[in-house]
Amino acid sequence: MLLKIDSVNDLPDAADAILEALNKRSIVAFRGEMGAGKTTLIRALCDRLGVADTVTSPTFALVNEYHTEEGAPIYHFDFYRINRIEEVFDFGYEEYFYSGYLCLIEWPEKIEDLLPEETLSVRILITGNDSRTIEIDE
Repeated sequence: MLLKIDSVNDLPDAADAILEALNKRSIVAFRGEMGAGKTTLIRALCDRLGVADTVTSPTFALVNEYHTEEGAPIYHFDFYRINRIEEVFDFGYEEYFYSGYLCLIEWPEKIEDLLPEETLSVRILITGNDSRTIEIDE
């Protein structure tokens, strides 16, 4: 599925499309170059899920935890600063990935071999200053 985004005003629709594409999956890998808008899209997705917490990139913490209105956790990962795959094992990624709760992953390329087969892939391509194309691999 391809979505054209002309401005941040289009992000709620993109978030809805991602939620629909999940289809019982709980892992979403967000791919895109630095500045493509991965965190911004994740923020829109969390907003659609009723997250009241401030959504920021967990670049240094590796994972942030947010909660939906119903209290369900959402885990937001940023693996940009991972230097060794062992770092991911050290913080117990399996407990998150196989919890059944939504896991939103930035820089999944760093841990590609650890991603479950059913991971939903979302690629963000920069097409202009404010415009993007979002590819959702169903």
